[in-house]
Amino acid sequence: MKLQNGQRLVFIGDSVTDMGRTRGAQDGPSEGLFEPLGKGYVHVVSGLLNAVYPELLLRITNVGNSGNNVLDLKNRWQKDVLDLKPDWLSIMIGINDVWRQFDSPQLPEQHVSPELYEKTLGELVSSTRPQLSGGLVLMTPYFIEPDRQDAMRRRMDEYGDVCRRIAARENLPLVDTQAAFDRVLKYRHSSYITWDRVHPNIYGATVLARAFLEAVGFDYNHQ
Repeated sequence: MKLQNGQRLVFIGDSVTDMGRTRGAQDGPSEGLFEPLGKGYVHVVSGLLNAVYPELLLRITNVGNSGNNVLDLKNRWQKDVLDLKPDWLSIMIGINDVWRQFDSPQLPEQHVSPELYEKTLGELVSSTRPQLSGGLVLMTPYFIEPDRQDAMRRRMDEYGDVCRRIAARENLPLVDTQAAFDRVLKYRHSSYITWDRVHPNIYGATVLARAFLEAVGFDYNHQ
């Protein structure tokens, strides 16, 4: 597996990464009212890493913020990424960049065009990757809707294509979260894994966690 003993892995993103994480809490396993990793895919990733690779002392930090778009990430990048000095960084952003175009069409100042999204995300990735001793994982945004002709699904796929271009250009591991959900949608309705086609329940969080772990070479049979 690509993650090594003693390394720090930071996850940054929007509400799908946040998932109710406790602000100000210490890194580590969730306990009772204190959920520093939230209740989403970051929590599942941590659980599997600790269960299957107990010999690795990994520090996992969740700095997802609900409602964020890529411009919000840029504004807090120094404090929430660079100052933490991660060895590995995972980025999943873009859902709100698209969503605001549909739920707030009268507020163009909240919209992030594909061009601005690519420029901003590309700059963050290219400037940060050389500072990471481990690596950077880029996760695509997604919309849990099987109809590829749905307007928001079509738009989200455009932003996923941006992530693919950046990952190819920077030679990064890419987590195609949309493809991971599309596989599940062949058998289950979207309401089984999400109430709004964006925020996943534990089943959806596990889909995301599995896709991330595959990208870093996780071996379920590791002994």
